[in-house]
Amino acid sequence: MPAAFTSKTTSRRQFLTLLGISAAAVSCGTATANAGSGSGKQITALKYQGAVGAVTLPELAADLGFLSGLTLDWVGNTISGPQDIQSAATGQTHFGGAFNGAVVKLAAGKAPVKAVISYYGSDKETNLGYYVLEDSPIRSARDLIGKKVGMNTLGAHAQALLDIYLGRGGLSRADSDKVEALVVPPVNTEQALRQKQIEVGVLSGVLRDKALAAGGIRPLFSDFDLLGAFSGGTYVMTQRFIKENPDTVRTFVTGVGKAIEWSRTTPREQVIARMTEIVKKRGRNEDTSTLQYWRSYGVAAPAGRIEGKEFQLWIDWLGDRGEVKKGQLKAADLFTNEFNGNGKG
Repeated sequence: MPAAFTSKTTSRRQFLTLLGISAAAVSCGTATANAGSGSGKQITALKYQGAVGAVTLPELAADLGFLSGLTLDWVGNTISGPQDIQSAATGQTHFGGAFNGAVVKLAAGKAPVKAVISYYGSDKETNLGYYVLEDSPIRSARDLIGKKVGMNTLGAHAQALLDIYLGRGGLSRADSDKVEALVVPPVNTEQALRQKQIEVGVLSGVLRDKALAAGGIRPLFSDFDLLGAFSGGTYVMTQRFIKENPDTVRTFVTGVGKAIEWSRTTPREQVIARMTEIVKKRGRNEDTSTLQYWRSYGVAAPAGRIEGKEFQLWIDWLGDRGEVKKGQLKAADLFTNEFNGNGKG
């Protein structure tokens, strides 16, 4: 296999190490981004990480004027959800977003963070699909035994849904362990699938649409098929930052929630045009062509409000895998809707 592909064991160890580092750093005291917030003056310039060629919800909210009094301070682009919430947990940024299972792991590692709003999810238009070649004999979960499944990272959303699919397909833990999950960069997944380096490729967004347009592949299942519409990831902040900057947090969360609803109620073409303008204005020499494939952020609840079941699912999954201690965490302790001024709760 190419060097870009990473084995299940190695990647899981790196993932757990990353979260362990986050918790250790937070336990020693939150770093730079929170410095000075104890002075009584609340922070109004929020450090964050972006994504190449994409517009995050906070960026959209800021451009729409929904973050009144706040500014966003871009410090670079994130490489993954776990890395992004690590940066928030250690104080290098003021907020970070990741798959809710990664947030659960971070909390299990004693990192004092709290989820404040959902920012991505799956719906009929936007979801994570598991694809095989058109002539592949793979039709069911049992057909995956001994096969390779390529995904963007291990121990996160894609692997969690694969495990759920295998479990619902009647596979024992021993048989499920024979399905080999591999890390494949998303931009290489279609090629790896067509060259039969992997039997299943996890695709979403523009990469999925381009692959389907080229033909020769078909869906095996999607996370929407398994769970219906659901929010899969949240933005987190440290509890210290929330306590010392409540007005800032309320403005941020409420503004992001408004941006979610704006994206739902505005014609798709107008949303894409606005995003394209945002990317061009920031002057980072980014390709805007992929924005035309945007469909939705996939957030399930109105204004990104968080529901307990969206964390309980992953608490149970990680508990069954032995990656968090059963009974250690309560879903209600991991998030708050207190600062979301959109609606009740």
